[in-house]
Amino acid sequence: MARRVVPISPTIVVSPAAIEPSHPQPLPVEPARVLVVDDDERNLIAITNVLEDLAEIVVARSGEEALRHLLREEFAVILLDVYMPGLDGYETAKLIREREQTRRMPIVFLSAVNKEMEHLLRGYAMGAVDYVFKPVEPTVLRSKVAVFVDLFAMRKEMQRNAEEQRRLLDENLRANAERFHAEQQLRLAEQRQAAIIASLPITLYLEDVGMAERAPKYVSGNFEALTGFTLEDIQRSPGIWRERLHPEDRDRAIAALATRGQGGAHSVEYRWRCANNDYRHFLDQAVLVRDASGAPVEYAGTLLDISDRRELESQLNQIRKMDAIGQLTGGIAHDFNNLLAAVLGGIGMIERRIELEPDQKRLIDMTRHAAEQGAELVRHLLAFSRRQKLEPAAVDVTILEEAVGSLLAHTLGGRVELIWKREDELEAVFADAAQLELAIMNLVINARDAMPEGGTVTVEASGRDVRVSEDIDGVLLDPGRYIVLAVSDTGCGIDPDQIEQVMEPFFTTKAVGKGTGLGLSMVYGFAKQSGGAIRLTSDLGVGTRVEIWLPAAPEDAVSKAHGAAPAESTHQGKRRALNILLVDDHDGARTATAAMLQDLGHRVSEACEGAAALEMIRKRPAAFDLVLSDYAMPRLSGSELVRQLRAIRPTLPAVIITGYAEPTLELAEDEVPVLVKPFTPVQLDAMLHQASSQPAAN
Repeated sequence: MARRVVPISPTIVVSPAAIEPSHPQPLPVEPARVLVVDDDERNLIAITNVLEDLAEIVVARSGEEALRHLLREEFAVILLDVYMPGLDGYETAKLIREREQTRRMPIVFLSAVNKEMEHLLRGYAMGAVDYVFKPVEPTVLRSKVAVFVDLFAMRKEMQRNAEEQRRLLDENLRANAERFHAEQQLRLAEQRQAAIIASLPITLYLEDVGMAERAPKYVSGNFEALTGFTLEDIQRSPGIWRERLHPEDRDRAIAALATRGQGGAHSVEYRWRCANNDYRHFLDQAVLVRDASGAPVEYAGTLLDISDRRELESQLNQIRKMDAIGQLTGGIAHDFNNLLAAVLGGIGMIERRIELEPDQKRLIDMTRHAAEQGAELVRHLLAFSRRQKLEPAAVDVTILEEAVGSLLAHTLGGRVELIWKREDELEAVFADAAQLELAIMNLVINARDAMPEGGTVTVEASGRDVRVSEDIDGVLLDPGRYIVLAVSDTGCGIDPDQIEQVMEPFFTTKAVGKGTGLGLSMVYGFAKQSGGAIRLTSDLGVGTRVEIWLPAAPEDAVSKAHGAAPAESTHQGKRRALNILLVDDHDGARTATAAMLQDLGHRVSEACEGAAALEMIRKRPAAFDLVLSDYAMPRLSGSELVRQLRAIRPTLPAVIITGYAEPTLELAEDEVPVLVKPFTPVQLDAMLHQASSQPAAN
């Protein structure tokens, strides 16, 4: 077995500053080893005793054992006996030199014989670097081995230095890479922050304390995007801030800034005229910055553009106002319809029952015309309040053009030209045909009135795809296909301050007596009720453009329109006389309706409320062929009356009459037909025939 002699390593003292977790420790010093190969134990002991203070001595007793050591360890020098059993020194040296890992290890041959030159040359040829002859002179051996040990130590030191330099270089490169990455991340964060701030309608500013005129010394980069002015523009003209304040906001804004020194902050909202001469709404906020001693240094603030917020608030207020007016007009329309039903019914009764003189006939015609105008006014009110009863269907734009053109042929006059433009193969509009014609006529007549000296009215029809919800002047349209009907003129235009008011009922820019102010409001209500919207743009002295956005007709509606059969006449021959129970809480409307029924040949029993009608049915369940009831009555509505009557007599036919456009009936429409006041005798007769011809639902 090999005997290993390991010298004790000296103690290494390391300062605390050298111990850093982030840096790896220097490579440990590898001790020099000397491999002594000899089959004589005495020689091994002797050589070990001589060299043990120079290096770590590893002994081997044969060439084979030496080769095994060389597979595992590195040596400063190999002392190799020439003559050994088995592998001798020459063969062992040859094998050492053939192996890449060991071929450069110095070999010193030990020999007791063969000092001739021939043997020496053979040894040198086998890779020896020196010869030591036995008996070994300790001083000579120590000197020779010390040289190789020193060379080994210097080589290892050079390797350690190279490794340390490589390690330091790697650490430096890694530190540089980490610093570069950190700088990149910092720049990226700064860019993101700058991009976020630039994308917001806000600018940051710094302003000195006690300045006579506002002139910030610093503003963030998007100041020019918000106002159209650069910082240099403001600094060159310090009075520009005060001069461009809206006249209505100037005193309030200046007063707020004058008192900001007292509280150390200010927050004021005002309108300011930007470089393009448009007013924008700004929220100006700032705080006073002080130094360590508490002395004021500067104001640090933000200027936030809140124009979009104010616009949305204005639109919301407008919508709420329009809804409130719509509810009011809907209720007024109901009362008007009751009154008009009584008036028109009374006029019809006079005409049917009294022989009138020509002058009396003219008076009656004038009265009827005024009442019919009132009915038209009510329809406009209902259109605005979106409570009219619509019957949407597929409307071909070509047919719409022909219908409106024929109606307006003698209305526009010779100084106004009407031009129609439409896309090829444009889809049909899904809307109530009669109301759509009325809406287009209203817009064309408004355009005519805006051009007293004549001009051109253009009606354009085009298709638009709304892929995501789109805001059209405060109305959010659902995604889908829409047909846009735009009416534009070359007239005087509308003042910007009046744009928001023109949709309100009874508001008009025309002279007194020239308009009711319901035309645009009717179009607005009709468009919204039809699932669309209206957009109005106008330039003073240039003209006005009104767009009606309406849904395109679905395929089934188009097919139904193409396949519809001609309507039958509403009156075919003489009707069967019916026993009718008439229920209406409005005395005038009930009297007029009763007279109309009697003129149609029916027998009428009247009740002024639902409870009285119930009592009459309970007493004589089979006495009546049909019930004609008003919808809105105190204590018991018309729909509830019909429900209770059918509990007594399930097959009793019924018709609801109402001054509302769309009553919220609890019964299905096909079970209870609805007739809206005011109605004509022909409409009443047709509805009675419809109700009496179909069995009531059980």
